[in-house]
Amino acid sequence: MFEIASVVPERTLAFRRAHEREALSTFWGFPVVWHEQRHELAGLEGEEIVAAAGIWIAASLARVESLVVAPERRSRGMGRALLDEAAALGKYYNCHKLVAEVPARSGAQAFFERCGYRVEAVLPQHTWKLDVAVMRKFLL
Repeated sequence: MFEIASVVPERTLAFRRAHEREALSTFWGFPVVWHEQRHELAGLEGEEIVAAAGIWIAASLARVESLVVAPERRSRGMGRALLDEAAALGKYYNCHKLVAEVPARSGAQAFFERCGYRVEAVLPQHTWKLDVAVMRKFLL
């Protein structure tokens, strides 16, 4: 008999470390070497952070988890510069593409398209019951 319980993430950490690679290899059908890492990029004016990007890299995929520019600093190229640095980071780690999820048919989608990204898929009612565009930019 077993039960399902909600636990703090730290409680499952050892279990994940012990079993996740085998589970991923079974899931994908080939031996997986998983190098997961997170990177934080910041746009600075002097010592002040005025923009930030969170980047997640695993195997051969880089993902923009967040991209935030202070409202009064927008339209000055900072968001594009952060995405360019994220792409350079992805290339360094031999990622074949950089992806991001944005609201479909939004200003964010238009911004990513101006930065060279293309729609890979649209997920209907995915987040906040809104359509989400999965944007991608091939790196290699």
